Amino acid sequence: MKHRFVVGDTVYFTASNVSRPAASGTYEVIRLLPTDGDDCQYRIKSEIETFERVAKESQLHVV
Repeated sequence: MKHRFVVGDTVYFTASNVSRPAASGTYEVIRLLPTDGDDCQYRIKSEIETFERVAKESQLHVV
């Protein structure tokens, strides 16, 4: 499976209601991570947060 986004891309993250609470909004792709089943994963960072998040490709959209 190939990642749709690359390091440095700006993406819109939509938080899942099931997982931990997270702020939806614009993030930068920091690192590509291994796939989780049939969904690629990414490490993303928001300008307004001091930490990084892990997001599945299905939660990310082109800005």
